[in-house]
Amino acid sequence: MAALTVPVLRTKAPLLRNRAAAKLLLLALITAVLLPLLHGHSWPHHLTVSLTRPLTDASDWIIDNRDTHPLFLYFFGYVSNAVVLSVRAVYVALLAIGWPGVTALGALVAWRVAGPRLAAGTAAAFLACGALGMWEPTMQTFALMVVAVLVSVLLGAALGLAGGLSARLDRALRPVLDTMQVLPAFAYLLPVVLVFGIGVPAAVLATVVYAAPPMARLTALGLRGADPEVLEAVESLGATRRQRLLTARVPLARRELLLGLNQTIMMALSMAVIASVIGAGGLGDRVYQALSTVDVGQALAAGIPIVLLAVVLDRVTGAAGATRDEGPRTIGRPYVLAVTAAAALAARLLGVLDWPNGWTVRIAAPVDHAVDWMTSHLYSGVPVVGGTADWAAHFTTWVLDPVRDGLQWLPWWSVLLVVAALAWLIGTWRTALTAVLALAAIGVLGVWEPSLDTLSQVLAAVAVTLVLGFATGIAAARSDRVERALRPVLDVCQTMPQFVYLIPVVALFGVGRAPAVAAAVVYALPAVVRITAQGLRQVDPAALESARSLGATGRQQLWQVQLPLARRALLLAVNQGVVLVLAVVIIGGLVGGGALGYDVAFGLAQGDLATGLVAGAAIVCLGLALDRVTQPTGRRPRKGA
Repeated sequence: MAALTVPVLRTKAPLLRNRAAAKLLLLALITAVLLPLLHGHSWPHHLTVSLTRPLTDASDWIIDNRDTHPLFLYFFGYVSNAVVLSVRAVYVALLAIGWPGVTALGALVAWRVAGPRLAAGTAAAFLACGALGMWEPTMQTFALMVVAVLVSVLLGAALGLAGGLSARLDRALRPVLDTMQVLPAFAYLLPVVLVFGIGVPAAVLATVVYAAPPMARLTALGLRGADPEVLEAVESLGATRRQRLLTARVPLARRELLLGLNQTIMMALSMAVIASVIGAGGLGDRVYQALSTVDVGQALAAGIPIVLLAVVLDRVTGAAGATRDEGPRTIGRPYVLAVTAAAALAARLLGVLDWPNGWTVRIAAPVDHAVDWMTSHLYSGVPVVGGTADWAAHFTTWVLDPVRDGLQWLPWWSVLLVVAALAWLIGTWRTALTAVLALAAIGVLGVWEPSLDTLSQVLAAVAVTLVLGFATGIAAARSDRVERALRPVLDVCQTMPQFVYLIPVVALFGVGRAPAVAAAVVYALPAVVRITAQGLRQVDPAALESARSLGATGRQQLWQVQLPLARRALLLAVNQGVVLVLAVVIIGGLVGGGALGYDVAFGLAQGDLATGLVAGAAIVCLGLALDRVTQPTGRRPRKGA
């Protein structure tokens, strides 16, 4: 193994170094030619374009024609009605079988796919939702999420299928998926509300826009990462393209498809609170109302069922995929339906379809007391280590302020050149051009300074996320016990609405950019950990066995075999870390982060479409530029081969 690997590295490394040196030399020559023409530090005012007037006119036109124009009557109207009817049908069905029927159905489905242990956990999760006094809002959220997740999975699978089978379509879809995932929800809530009005349709469609990209990305990753030898073997047997897809590519990509479903469910549920702002109702509305009165206990009581729903759906869907090819089920479908119907009928006859009020447990007061204690004892004055307020101040002074001041001190053209150099070194000139145009678009929109402020927060949050995420993901991949211990923690971090843990974060760290970074890290970390662990676990066992047979230690296997072979998954983890941090940047604006996040929140609060969309578009451009800087193109490995 070593005799084969070393010569390849020795022949490729000089070529890569020479190519990088040539690119840097050419870039230096271009800079020397253009430097006399470039002046000033801030983006030139004469190179900006104001979109306030056209966006305001568009908003006025939508308001004036929403009830009369054929586009709204015969297209958006039908879409809205279909969403409302679908959500209502699911909700009515859940209410019809009552809490005994829903609990029995969930437990039996879990038993069918994984056995009695998961069945007991599923039943306990549903019963806990009722015990917290949140049964009815839980069913409202569950109905909305069923429809949103179904649409997200279908849309994401279709886009991922197109990108997985065509490299050209994959490159074309990347900026679309970046836009869908990076554009803050608050930025597109306003146009969605303008078109569909406040209510369930706008909430479902906003959730789909946010939750579909992970399914698309992971579907494309799985299809493109299928074993070429298996595909060649199937093709040699005379299989058509469709047969190769259904019998080889899709089965080989099952792990990625299930991970995509998992991420779609998590992200859809994480949108529950934000969707409540535009009339989604359910648990999100309870959380939002509690936080408007700074009632952390009541917010947690509504946030816990969101986490429980996510955990149940995660475990059931994961177990369904893991047991797909195993032996016969212990419980048949007729038995599941019969027991569910019997439980629903018994509940109806006994008049206990609704959760009894006397069976609820109030946790708001103890939680509020715990938050008060943490604020009093940890905020400041802690011996030796200092308080959390000191940590936030030091992080802001030593990290956030220098990065922001350094970026804003650089001339605008030097920022473009640095981005071009980084993108060109790891990709092609097209990659560099895309990154530069995306960054230049920010200046043209007239939000250069606040964008650099946001960029400083994003860079700090991404750095912390990747360090923690890679380390944790490696530990989870190398130990089944660690992975099992981390799963519920990751579920809570990813599904607990940001608004719920935002108040404790602010209480501990104060208002400013540090809590904004902390919120972004907590939200982005689970996806990085999951994808890293998944990529390392999928490394070819034969390669690891060969390394072990040559006497490689565990550390050598990690650095010389697992990490290089999991490069595609690690790059996807970096990409998801970037886009998820950017997706939470709006939350930072609400707790003192300022910059683009504040502009987006201000635009939604004031109904100012121009301010909100311009700031949202700038965030998308930042995401696109960072994606091109961190994601090598598919052409570079072939050139170096």
